[in-house]
Amino acid sequence: MEIRESGMPEIERWESFFDPYAILLTFGLSTRDKIIIDFGCGYGTFSIAAAEISLGDVYAFDNNEVFLAECRKRAAEKGLEKVHCIHRDFVKEGVGMQPNSADFVMLFNILHADNPIDILLEAHRVLAPGGRAAVIHWNYDPLTPRGPSMDIRPKPEQCQIWMKEAGFEFVTPKFDFPPYHYGLLGQKKKKII
Repeated sequence: MEIRESGMPEIERWESFFDPYAILLTFGLSTRDKIIIDFGCGYGTFSIAAAEISLGDVYAFDNNEVFLAECRKRAAEKGLEKVHCIHRDFVKEGVGMQPNSADFVMLFNILHADNPIDILLEAHRVLAPGGRAAVIHWNYDPLTPRGPSMDIRPKPEQCQIWMKEAGFEFVTPKFDFPPYHYGLLGQKKKKII
């Protein structure tokens, strides 16, 4: 799996675009989240932050072994044994985890893939009832310093439609993460007892 236009800059430049801790805290990640899945972890920018905030197990999936090696190295340097870096084409094969097993999933800068609904359906499948799906993407603005081309870059409204189609209810339909990103937070319906 290669996500369309998924080339990554060097790590220092990449991480200058985000404050991963602030973003995850805005999404409500906390110590109550025991199983977190990062769809397309890249260098582990958000996987590492999630492991430090939640203290839970973070399953960091990517199809690029170079990125996974960096994520593993960074987790080891911080003593984060609960970061599990997994080489897998999750777009074609799913993540291989049990249904209803995760508390929180991260879909960050990935919904410009050819099949974003399939990725969201897999996220919905693995989330436990009440589990949350956090999405961030580049603003729909050609002046951002990087990001996919405008013809495949999703607007927030498009991501909202896709999330609804995948079965998510909105906790927060849109966040602004200046200067370059927006976010959405969905939830898998809780079971009615």
